[in-house]
Amino acid sequence: MPLYKVKPVSPGDIKIDLPTCMYKLPNVHAQGTNCDEHALQNGEVDPALRALEERQDEVLRRLYELRATVDGLAKTVTTPDADLDATTLSRGPAESVFRGTADLDSLLGKDLGALRDIVINANPACPPLSLLVLHSLLCQRYQVLSSVHVHSSVSAVPPPLLSCLGPRHIDSYARQRFQLGFTLIWKDVSKLEMKFNTQSMCPIQGEANVARFLFRLLGAEPQDPVAATQMDCWIDTAVFQLAEGGSKERATVLRSLNAALGRSPWLLGEEFSLADIVSACCVLRAGQSTSAPANVQRWLKSCQNLGHFDCVYSLLQ
Repeated sequence: MPLYKVKPVSPGDIKIDLPTCMYKLPNVHAQGTNCDEHALQNGEVDPALRALEERQDEVLRRLYELRATVDGLAKTVTTPDADLDATTLSRGPAESVFRGTADLDSLLGKDLGALRDIVINANPACPPLSLLVLHSLLCQRYQVLSSVHVHSSVSAVPPPLLSCLGPRHIDSYARQRFQLGFTLIWKDVSKLEMKFNTQSMCPIQGEANVARFLFRLLGAEPQDPVAATQMDCWIDTAVFQLAEGGSKERATVLRSLNAALGRSPWLLGEEFSLADIVSACCVLRAGQSTSAPANVQRWLKSCQNLGHFDCVYSLLQ
């Protein structure tokens, strides 16, 4: 039995709407937008956030370009150390014998803000004669900034080796005006070595291999697989048997050269090629030019008449 009763102060059928959430947020999964975009309630992207994202993309793009420029300048500044600087640029007087075309961007890669510099370390006791000829040919095709340096590991270098790439160019201070750099460093090394891009390319060793690399920049490599194989065969024969072999091996190679040159003016037929450059330089380095057979001597005279071998004959005098 209740102690007392109280009359109700409100009707018993009243309904109260209680909240189902504390606060609302924009729908980030609105239809037609990506999950990583900030969306409004109607599914549209916030213009302020879109403008911020575009600004961020532009800043990142400029940073990537700046990084590429700085990396290129760093590679230029950190060219191997040298005690003597004899920066030169030469333009061979002879007309180029190659008519092919080569795309430096596809062969060497596009480098923003820096000169694409080919750095070669060579021993002055064994000058790379074939590379000097290729340098002359490259100067006919491109604007080449050439420089000669002497490394601290070498005590003295004959004056002709310091000027083997020609006289100093008047615009050598403006590196951005040139398409290609050719840096020759006289250094105490056991084997010739070429460096181009230390980040994405391993060094190339050996004069013949570096010559193949430079020859590709002229766009004159044989398109016929048979001719390309014959060219490589002549190059290897000249390097390993004529330049580095004994007297019997040299005599055998000279006979082979004489037989091949009796059938055609050049080693690959009617076209002058890298095989002629490397083989002729090996014959001259071995001192066999005067005692060589008649066809070989005629061939050496033809090479000399091209004008690109003048730097080689000046060093051998």
